[in-house]
Amino acid sequence: MRADPVLVTGIGVVAPTGVGAEEHWDALLQGRSGLYPISRFDASRYPVRVAGEVLDFDETRHLPPRMLPQTDRTTRYALAAADAAVADAGMRGGLGDEPGVITAAAAGGFEFGQCEEQKLWARGPGQVSAYQSFAWFYAVNTGQISIRHGLRGPGSVLVAGQAGGLDAIAQAVRALRRDGPALMLTGGADAALCPWGLLARCAGGGLSTDPDPRRAYLPFDEGASGAVPGEGAAVLVVERASAVARRGARVYGRLAGHAATFDPEPRAPGTGLVRAIRGALRAARLPASEVDAVFADAAGVPERDRAEISALAEVFGPAGVPVTAPKSMTGRLDSAAGALDAVAALLALRDGVLPPTIGTRSVRPELDLVLEQPRELALRAVLVLARDPDGFNSALVVTAL
Repeated sequence: MRADPVLVTGIGVVAPTGVGAEEHWDALLQGRSGLYPISRFDASRYPVRVAGEVLDFDETRHLPPRMLPQTDRTTRYALAAADAAVADAGMRGGLGDEPGVITAAAAGGFEFGQCEEQKLWARGPGQVSAYQSFAWFYAVNTGQISIRHGLRGPGSVLVAGQAGGLDAIAQAVRALRRDGPALMLTGGADAALCPWGLLARCAGGGLSTDPDPRRAYLPFDEGASGAVPGEGAAVLVVERASAVARRGARVYGRLAGHAATFDPEPRAPGTGLVRAIRGALRAARLPASEVDAVFADAAGVPERDRAEISALAEVFGPAGVPVTAPKSMTGRLDSAAGALDAVAALLALRDGVLPPTIGTRSVRPELDLVLEQPRELALRAVLVLARDPDGFNSALVVTAL
C-alpha cells in the first residue's frame, strides 16, 4: 500500500516581488522585477551593486514590539511567512502542539551579528545584546516559529545553500510519514543583504558586477555575467492527505517526490543534477515524459547554466520541456529560493500558467525557455530544481491532485 500522500494546504511569502503569495505571484505573471540598486546601505565600494531587497515589509505589522530587538531580519521574514501560511491553510483556531517545523537557512542572522560586532569593537562587550547568543544561529527560525505557534513536534534545520529550501520540504515530508504528526511547517528564509553578508557573498563568486538591474542577472543568456543576491522567505503548510480530508481543507498540490545529491564542482558539473532529477522522478513514480514544466535553478553563470541545460536534455531528450526561471525577478535567495520556486510551481499548477523569465534574450536553441510573457499551459506535474556551487543538488516534483 502506498504511503499517505503529502499535500500543501497553505503558503506564505516574503519576497522582493511582494509580501504575500498572491502579491508575489501577480508580480511574476506581470514580469515585474524586484531587482534594484542596493538601497539599504552604501554599496558603492562593493563589486556587486544590484540585489533583490524586500522594500515593502513593515515589521511592526507582522511582529509584536518585544520581538524586534531579539530577531534578525531573516527571522522576521520567516515568522511573517509562517503566519501567512498558517492563515492561508485555514488554521486560525491554532495548530495544537503536535505539528513540527523544519526550515532551511544558508547564512543565519548575519545582519544581527554584524551590528553586535560593531558594538563589541566600538563600545565593549558589555554593550553586546544577550540575544546575540541565538539570533545569529541557523536554527533560530525553526525555534522562533515553533515558539510562536506552540509547536512541539519534529523540529530541525537544514544548511545546504541554495538547495536547502527544497531539502527542508523533503525532510518535512519524511517527518510526516515517520514521526506521526499530521501537519508540518516547512520552507526557507535568508536575508544577508548587509555589508558583512554581501562581502561574504562576493567572496563566494558567481555574482554579477553589472550595475544595471536590467542586465545584472540574465539566466541562460549567452551574455550572462552572474547572478544577483536576494532575500526573503517562503513557508508551506504540508499535511497528510487523510488529515486534509478530515478537515476539508483547500489543496494547492501534492509533494510527489524528491531527491538530493552532492557533487562538488568542477569535477563533474551537472552529473549530480541528473541523478537528483531521476531520483525525484523515481520517488514520484513519474516518467520524464509526464513532466509538464521545469522551474530551473538558473545560476546565471554561463558554465553552470550550460551544465543545467545539458542535464535537462539528458533526462528529457531532444523534445525538451518548457523551462522558466522566475528568480530573474527576485535574485537568488539562498535557502529561500527553492521554497519560493516551489510556491510558484504550486500556483502555476493552480492557474495553468508559467511565469516568464525576464531580461534574457539570447538562448541556446535546445532550451525551451519561457521568455517575457507568461505561457498558458495545462499543468499536471512540475519539477523544481535548486543547486548550490558547493555541490548540493535538489529536485522536487509537485503535482496536481
